[in-house]
Amino acid sequence: MTHFNVPTRDQVSANNQAIFDNLQKGLGFVPNLYATFALNETALGDYLTLQNRKSTLRAKEREVINLVVSQVNECLYCLSAHTALGKMHGFSEDQILEIRTGEVAFDAKLDALAKFTKDLTIKRGKPAPESIEKLLAAGYTQANVIDIIIVVGDKIISNFIHGVTQIPIDFPVAVELEVASV
Repeated sequence: MTHFNVPTRDQVSANNQAIFDNLQKGLGFVPNLYATFALNETALGDYLTLQNRKSTLRAKEREVINLVVSQVNECLYCLSAHTALGKMHGFSEDQILEIRTGEVAFDAKLDALAKFTKDLTIKRGKPAPESIEKLLAAGYTQANVIDIIIVVGDKIISNFIHGVTQIPIDFPVAVELEVASV
């Protein structure tokens, strides 16, 4: 098996070192997954640009997408990171666990988003027509649908990076769901 090591600041390019410095300033550390992107000269900057793009979705909605996609893809790194971020955005531990199942009983609009996201991810970009209709009926717009797809793509990228590299998780590790969600 090929092993990937998380690069340190002195092992990456000057451009990536500057990004590491900004992450250190803003987050207080450089997450291992971000550092792993820096194995490539441009991937970390490109990924952060994608993550930080202007969106029609609220931060809580993006966290719902991140949690559902990461659960479908069984990415423990991203589940751990987004459990911490979900709490920062006001979700309780129980709500986060519920979101990860792809159903959100505590909020009808987020429920439609979680169900659509799960369907979209499991069916590799070809959700059932009724899933799309329920999302739009819940109040999401066609512009929101484009943003949802972009966030799903963003999360699939990081899920796959961790799936291949298996770098250590540097967030409190997310608990497993009692019932399989997929």
